[in-house]
Amino acid sequence: MRKAKIHNKFREVPGQHGTPVTLTLLPTLAILEVVKKSAKSGKTPRPPRIRVPNNERAIFTIDSVRVVGVLQRVSLTGGSAVLSKGPIAHGTRADMDMKTVFGRVNAQIEFLQTGADGVPLAQAFRFLNLGATSARRFAAAAKQMQKEGYSDAPPAGFNLPAAETLGQLLHSVRRLAANMVAIRTQPQAVALNKANR
Repeated sequence: MRKAKIHNKFREVPGQHGTPVTLTLLPTLAILEVVKKSAKSGKTPRPPRIRVPNNERAIFTIDSVRVVGVLQRVSLTGGSAVLSKGPIAHGTRADMDMKTVFGRVNAQIEFLQTGADGVPLAQAFRFLNLGATSARRFAAAAKQMQKEGYSDAPPAGFNLPAAETLGQLLHSVRRLAANMVAIRTQPQAVALNKANR
């Protein structure tokens, strides 16, 4: 049996960002170019998340059952809340009503994962439909809370890499604190369960 000779051809070409890329050409194979991933992807930046002060509540209506939730964080695309009846199944849709200083806000939402922002009982949600009046009121309230310093967005004039690092540090500290609180309250919950048996 005769072995076929395959000759590899190598050629170096500049990539999109000036990074040299080595291309290999094999018979019957396509040429693939490997490009270094750009630091800025095509995604739009995430809207700032805003910590909701004063244990503000919202009413979530799920199949005509009303559930009270304490809002933890909000953004222009959704938020998180600790619900009085515990976690709701991921993907469940609901209506949300909340009061702001600019008036009542009504929205249709979808529940997402639990453990939002490192808080084990907090459940994330996203806005599906927010009417024009509610959207205007909510945006005004979010802007006011952001102006008052409740936002995780860096203030204007901050060095962006330093602000991102500080934001990551704050996020890590919050998660650590939430986990410590959960661990600290867990033995008390176990003791109560044993006492009730």
